[in-house]
Amino acid sequence: QVMWAPLVGRDAIRAMFAREFARATMVCRVENIFQDGDWAILEWTDPKGLRGCGFFRIADDRIVFQRGYFDELS
Repeated sequence: QVMWAPLVGRDAIRAMFAREFARATMVCRVENIFQDGDWAILEWTDPKGLRGCGFFRIADDRIVFQRGYFDELS
């Protein structure tokens, strides 16, 4: 996510998701999904009022880059 240092490698990414999903109680509701070439964008909301979006670059059927923005203060 943009407020953290970039993660490199599967182990680091897996550890981040395990940590963040363990502390989260949110439910992601898809608002919009957009595609432009090798980029995809997901806009989401949560029943508690959280909002965010994720940007994904795809190469060879894999996510090779992801950046997320969300309202953590809500």
